Amino acid sequence: MPRIDLSADVVTLTQQLVDIESVSHHEQEIADAVEAALQGIPHLRVTRRGHTIVARTELGRGERVVIAGHLDTVPLNDNLPSRLEDGILHGLGTCDMKGGDAVMLKLAADLTEPERDLTFIFYEAEEVDSVHNGLRKLTESDPDLLDADFAILMEPSNASVEAGCQGTMRVDVRTTGERSHSARSWKGVNAIHKAAPILARLNEYVARQPVIDGLAYHEGLNATGIRGGVAGNVIPDECVVEVNFRFAPDRDEAGAEAFVREFFEGYDVTVTDMAAGALPGLDRPAAKAFVEAVGAEPAPKFGWTDVAQFTRLGIPAVNFGPGDPMYAHKQDEHVPVEHIERCERILKEWLG
Repeated sequence: MPRIDLSADVVTLTQQLVDIESVSHHEQEIADAVEAALQGIPHLRVTRRGHTIVARTELGRGERVVIAGHLDTVPLNDNLPSRLEDGILHGLGTCDMKGGDAVMLKLAADLTEPERDLTFIFYEAEEVDSVHNGLRKLTESDPDLLDADFAILMEPSNASVEAGCQGTMRVDVRTTGERSHSARSWKGVNAIHKAAPILARLNEYVARQPVIDGLAYHEGLNATGIRGGVAGNVIPDECVVEVNFRFAPDRDEAGAEAFVREFFEGYDVTVTDMAAGALPGLDRPAAKAFVEAVGAEPAPKFGWTDVAQFTRLGIPAVNFGPGDPMYAHKQDEHVPVEHIERCERILKEWLG
């Protein structure tokens, strides 16, 4: 089993985590290493659920802060092992989000007498369908482990605060036809050809850009896949266009679904996955205090993050982590060393 050295600096620790391959559904090795490292820290109580590790202080402080980060990555793309060049750490997971995980591990090890009680959650399966999400599972199996006054999700946000998050929904938009031999195509109805108006509607879509708590969000409705066809000599009788809707947090799940069904009126629409967004919540005292500590103007989070899980539990939460989210999931994924060190410094000063 790989060993995580908590005495190392936070950048070296990030490299150690990155070099433990942990594609979604294959997190056992990294979870074992994180658990082993945290088990030896006397001021923490460690709990494991599947490949999700929770470490808590129990100092009787008047306030508790949860800091969370996922351990999994998207699939490899010829971008391991890590390499450090000119102040930039390259490799799968450097940005999304093992730099943030390394900060969490250093805080867990070094903050023996924090001003607030702390809960650190390292969880599995964030990069796949929400049914597998380790944090979501924890809200169902052990909601008491998430109890807190404020939560920070270490998602990449350029070492600044990104508030709230957009919701996400996946749907299948289906057309049907009638099979026939392709040599006698007029005897059938081509379902793939019937999908052309679906793509035309998507091309004409104009994104809604609502301003919420002073932050401008930007919705998106896009085809992300298409499937159909039986054989090279058969007119297909079914075609499915896979569509992803990223909706602003002022829409709830029912409202998002109603919009998509109206947009594709006349077609068979099946919802395959959905997760609600989260409003910014910057008016909450804990969020205000943290934004002031960071000392930079907050921005909206365009992607979906597990901030939504905390919002659903009534816990104010923000995204704050090293790395530019534009490089998440890319082959040239990387994180500036300065981002990792800044996040560690700000959180250590704020948490005391």
